[in-house]
Amino acid sequence: MTRPAVILLSGGLDSTVCLAHALRQGFSAHALTIDYGQRHRVELEAAARVSRALGAAAHMVLPVPLTAWGGSALTSDESVPEHSGDSEQHIPATYVPARNTIFLSLALAWAETLEARDIFIGVNAIDYSGYPDCRPEYIAAFQNMAALATKAGVQGQAVTVHTPLITLTKAGIIRMGAGLGVDFSLTHSCYDPDAAGRPCGRCDSCALRLKGFREAGVADPLDYRNNDLR
Repeated sequence: MTRPAVILLSGGLDSTVCLAHALRQGFSAHALTIDYGQRHRVELEAAARVSRALGAAAHMVLPVPLTAWGGSALTSDESVPEHSGDSEQHIPATYVPARNTIFLSLALAWAETLEARDIFIGVNAIDYSGYPDCRPEYIAAFQNMAALATKAGVQGQAVTVHTPLITLTKAGIIRMGAGLGVDFSLTHSCYDPDAAGRPCGRCDSCALRLKGFREAGVADPLDYRNNDLR
């Protein structure tokens, strides 16, 4: 019998590769997508496509309306900034307050009801936008908290939070996904797509994705509105 695991799935490149990795490891993957009112709602459709195509055991879309307080360009009317090319680390306007803490807490609750001891999240601390909740020390702190704060944890059944992409470059993630047979055309990464769902090609997320495909020597199958960064 395969072991159940909860995989946080946004429909983006990283979470898709993370799901494919968990499946390759033999887990029964329970994909969890959070509908938090994100402006790039097309990623919810991508998550559904990915879950079906990869063969997740279950896919839950859970509404958690973070638009109630905004605080991010992704959950308010604030404009999504274009990629500046500035190499200095800063926390951009697309940071959603406490997003990964909220998401991981929900994944933890579902894992406990499934009697699952494994959670997968596709965070990355190399080619990323500077979000503080993508760092290894944050993941370690969350795992310690989970061991203290759950029935399973205090009974010696604490979960492991797997971050298989955390030390990879974006190119490395793409190579890993290619090796796992991921169909990248199913994924969506853009923070500011048009009404048809086409990625902008200019936001930080598009810039990191395009850079990764260039460096990996793999063609990005998505149709971008702007091709400046290709």
